[in-house]
Amino acid sequence: MDFVPANIIEEMRGSHQLGIFLRIGTVAPLHIWFGVDDKPANFDSIDPAGTVYLGGGRLIGVPTLEVLVNGTADSVEFTLSGIDPATAARTIDSLPPVRGADVHMGLTTLDRYYQPMSAIIPIWHGTASHTGEISPPVEEGQNPTVTLSLSVVSGEATRSRAARSLWSSAHQKAISPTDKFCDETARLARGVQPTWTLGY
Repeated sequence: MDFVPANIIEEMRGSHQLGIFLRIGTVAPLHIWFGVDDKPANFDSIDPAGTVYLGGGRLIGVPTLEVLVNGTADSVEFTLSGIDPATAARTIDSLPPVRGADVHMGLTTLDRYYQPMSAIIPIWHGTASHTGEISPPVEEGQNPTVTLSLSVVSGEATRSRAARSLWSSAHQKAISPTDKFCDETARLARGVQPTWTLGY
């Protein structure tokens, strides 16, 4: 079976409606999708039984999502804006602990009735770090609003800055026992420019 079903690929070749879904694996998992109304759906291989994804409103933008590369974990923020202060306070008070929770983002196309055409296809996995809130300044006559955010890293280090680590020869040999590409990384960390050789 293809990772992306053939009918979804065919639908994406033309004019289509895209559904973007977010699952946060807290004690009581949070399911949200970027659109209006609530949608029953399931993440392929993550929650096969399915559930209802709450409508999070019109999608304004998605942060650039990157995978863990060379020991660097990028941090991204998912935000909900325009929330009135009372609702924001209730939301914050009811949030379960998020630090270390799995965060999955997936997508699928929607049919003409705005229903998912397949199980949600997971495209990105991260680890929740922390939540935040800001209240933008308002002008006279405007109502105050709150923006809630969730910081997520694409590696295992749950902090707001990029996490860096040394990918050593031992790490590489655990994956590929005969690969000598990382044998000189310790010297590189000390500021020595080694002569690189490829081992096969």
